[in-house]
Amino acid sequence: MVGIVCGMNFSGENKAAQSHCLAQIQVAAATISALTEQTERLVAAAQLLIETLRSGGQALSAGNGGSAAEAMHFAEELTGRFRTNRRSLPAISLVSDGTVLSCIGNDFGFDEIFARQIEGLGRPGDLLVIFSTSGAAANLRRAVIAARARQMRVLLLLGRDGGPLAGLGDLEIIVRAQATERIQEAHQVILHTLLDAVEQAFA
Repeated sequence: MVGIVCGMNFSGENKAAQSHCLAQIQVAAATISALTEQTERLVAAAQLLIETLRSGGQALSAGNGGSAAEAMHFAEELTGRFRTNRRSLPAISLVSDGTVLSCIGNDFGFDEIFARQIEGLGRPGDLLVIFSTSGAAANLRRAVIAARARQMRVLLLLGRDGGPLAGLGDLEIIVRAQATERIQEAHQVILHTLLDAVEQAFA
């Protein structure tokens, strides 16, 4: 029986397709394993998030494409729950409201879709959390500028060499990989590590 796995047709005897799948898994595992070199930054990022929430601040998250999905996931786990029941924590995904995005995009341009929301929602002491595999999006750079104007702190989860966003945050964690999907997978691990720390702090 012939199946389709990892985008390739193969039978039980076709080892090439299986090797392709194995290689993908090994690269993903190596990318995630490399995060062990950044545990100090992970702890610092968790502390930054926890301090923000404990002091009455809120977390605002943003990203584009697959990173937008991670920004949404981050916010809903804080407002809802991760593993256990605890009080709801203030978090807003800036990518979730289609009417807001289309309104701002139409009236002010795509580069302002996050900055405009930060101008209205951001408060001193809040934390902007950005997910970006390249660090090159103009709308995310504008978001950082808007956050600074509102006296917010900034946590950057980036990929590759960090791109133009590198160095603009209070704290940044850069996944040193080239493939977008591998960076996003590592960002998921970082996201869940942060949520685990928050859950322990607010249990």
